[in-house]
Amino acid sequence: MKRKLLIIALGGNALLQAGQKGSIKEQRENIKKTLGSILPLIQEGYNLVLTHGNGPQVGNVLLKNDAGEQMYDIPAIPLDAAVADTQGEIGYLIQSELYNLLKENNLNREIISVNTMVEVDKEDEAFQNPTKRVGKTYYDYNEVKKLQKEKAWIFKEEIKNNKKGWRRVVPSPQPLDIANKNTIKLLADSGAIVIAVGGGGIPVSVEGGKIFPEEAVIDKDLASALLSQQINADSFIILTDVPFVYLDYGTPEQKALEIIDLEEVEKYMSEGKFGEGNMAPKIKAAKKFIENGGKEVIITNQEGISGGFGTRIVKQKEMEKI
Repeated sequence: MKRKLLIIALGGNALLQAGQKGSIKEQRENIKKTLGSILPLIQEGYNLVLTHGNGPQVGNVLLKNDAGEQMYDIPAIPLDAAVADTQGEIGYLIQSELYNLLKENNLNREIISVNTMVEVDKEDEAFQNPTKRVGKTYYDYNEVKKLQKEKAWIFKEEIKNNKKGWRRVVPSPQPLDIANKNTIKLLADSGAIVIAVGGGGIPVSVEGGKIFPEEAVIDKDLASALLSQQINADSFIILTDVPFVYLDYGTPEQKALEIIDLEEVEKYMSEGKFGEGNMAPKIKAAKKFIENGGKEVIITNQEGISGGFGTRIVKQKEMEKI
């Protein structure tokens, strides 16, 4: 009997918790806890592909770039290479902690991390309107003017805790194709646990059959949804820091959702019921997966994935009863 294939997108708190500096020790401890929550799925024999974010890690690479250039005249690496850098580092951390977890539980599965390129359109409008914040939390006005002149960086002004500052922003284009999808599927179908599409994938464009790097970052949930679609995953699971998707989260009218279909998703999105800075991108990724033939998306936290609860998104509720 063929094993079901699950794609699990690990949320940011799977690697770093609020208030942490991001040391390797901290990341290992967080990863170990997260992997413990998916252990039951491994024990049940599912084929698994794990994806992950890399926002803070890429930010740290960019800070190291700046320091290396200023202090030692070391050439900075471009954003696509920074994504590849963090894919390798985080993939190694997940792979090594998962290896130990399997050994502790007398489980024998191959584990492999795949540096994954993701195609984008270099004419995507995101390149004309960068919105994704990266790197140093805040720059002051003088730093912004200097960096705009020297590096042509783009910044957006922000006010946080009554303090004005500027954040560097970069394009976040739509993912079009997972370059390594056939290899990932082959490995996953063989029973290997695959770590892929880290940080949304390494952004590249394709022209004349050749690959060209792009200075951008890709939303990891959208890229994970695309991968789920392209390798025909049975379920797409988005692991986050809350047990359910909520309507009007953080307000007195907050309401947990257990199962919703595409019609309800459209309605709630049009009413602005999901927070743009947190849950809305995950809902949009779930919607894309279902619209392109996916069966179900589950959004939950670590306790939910091991306890069997969370928000389930399907195409049509009535079809579930047949």
